[in-house]
Amino acid sequence: MVFSSLVFLCIFFPVVFCLHSVIPSIKVRNALLILASLIFYAFGEPVYVVVMVISAFLNYLCAMLMEKINRKAVLAGAVALNIGMLSVFKYTGFFITTINSALHLHIEVPQIALPIGISFFTFQALSYVIDVWRGQVEVQRKFSKVLLYISFFPQLIAGPIVKYRDIACEIDSRRVDLREAAAGLRRFICGLAKKILIANTMALTADRVFALEMDSLNILGAWLGAAAYTMQIYFDFSGYSDMAIGLGRMFGFHFRENFEYPYGSLTIKEFWRRWHISLSSWFKEYVYIPLGGNQKGRVRTGINKMTVFFLTGLWHGANWTFVVWGLFHGAFSFLEEFVPSLKKLPRVLLHVYTMTVVTLGFVIFRADTLGLAFGFIGKMFTGFEFTASSMSFVYRQMTPFFLVILLAAVIGCAPVRRLTLKLREVSGKEEMTSKENAVQAILYLAAFVLLLWCIIRLSGGSYNPFIYFRF
Repeated sequence: MVFSSLVFLCIFFPVVFCLHSVIPSIKVRNALLILASLIFYAFGEPVYVVVMVISAFLNYLCAMLMEKINRKAVLAGAVALNIGMLSVFKYTGFFITTINSALHLHIEVPQIALPIGISFFTFQALSYVIDVWRGQVEVQRKFSKVLLYISFFPQLIAGPIVKYRDIACEIDSRRVDLREAAAGLRRFICGLAKKILIANTMALTADRVFALEMDSLNILGAWLGAAAYTMQIYFDFSGYSDMAIGLGRMFGFHFRENFEYPYGSLTIKEFWRRWHISLSSWFKEYVYIPLGGNQKGRVRTGINKMTVFFLTGLWHGANWTFVVWGLFHGAFSFLEEFVPSLKKLPRVLLHVYTMTVVTLGFVIFRADTLGLAFGFIGKMFTGFEFTASSMSFVYRQMTPFFLVILLAAVIGCAPVRRLTLKLREVSGKEEMTSKENAVQAILYLAAFVLLLWCIIRLSGGSYNPFIYFRF
């Protein structure tokens, strides 16, 4: 992972970007990006490049067939194909293990390697076919353009999930000037710093706490580990999204925002409007609304919502912990619906409530089993064993570097939307005042320093886990 990250930063990306910048033909540019994307994916998954290409071709073919034979039948076939492929690679072992446990059987569990990012590119392919069926996008007759859409390397393995209709025009025609490229690079560096400097630092502490025996864990250690993981997963995933958005912008593509300061939410419903927006909107558009949404009575609406939360949890991983995590959020979403007085609490209490639910949910998400998850949560509320060994463990985690990074994480996830929007507006202006130019110069200098720091951390072999490899 360290070597591949350095190769990407220092060789792969600069070469691809420079070639893309000097090539005048959009067709050749697209061919370059397809080749680069396949090489990028093959670096970690040489065999499964074929799976991704076949997936793209079959979805391209299904969209083409809708003009010639029964559209509903083709759509049903495409959905079955995509969900079937995802199930085989991602859920076969989970299903068999569950059956063995429930029926006390001993069916051999096949060891099937999971293609990196399969959930992301499968959902993108599905959205394209469904949108063609709905008439929201025209059939793309050139396979190369569908392949570019599905395989584009900036968001291939960790999202965001992009809809074809959002970038169809930019596949055919796009322009990148120096200012756009610079803004994209700065966004990429910010995402890289989130991942390398904050998420990885939080990961060290989180992994140590979650690996600890329950007998050695007290309430302080449990909350420390839960808070560290809550920060890790946000800065890891939003960092990858920022990198994808920044890289896409450098190549002329504009992806929608995937995170809008979710830890500033006052309710769980608001949290899901801000967290992993591309996934939430995908399930809303392609599952919740087709099931009837909120148009068929409260009972049906409740069933539809819990179905979406169940599928959201299952999408994240082949383990009951992910399913329960999804249903856990669904339960609190229901609570907010049926107890409207909850929303009348003071903002401070609402924020404490929301972040407590989110943090407890991520404990379930992080744990290897439900038993460990509930045992860990139990320690968060009843672990009043302040023994010398348990306190010594907590003190060892609280290094000055960790505390500084934790403070940076708390500040970084605060809803400073006005400042961010102002900076985006300024960087997009054609003419700026001398004061605005000075601010931008300082920001770019800071980004350069962050980039050097990230490269040093990577070259030093620092801990660099990849949470979303299993998705």
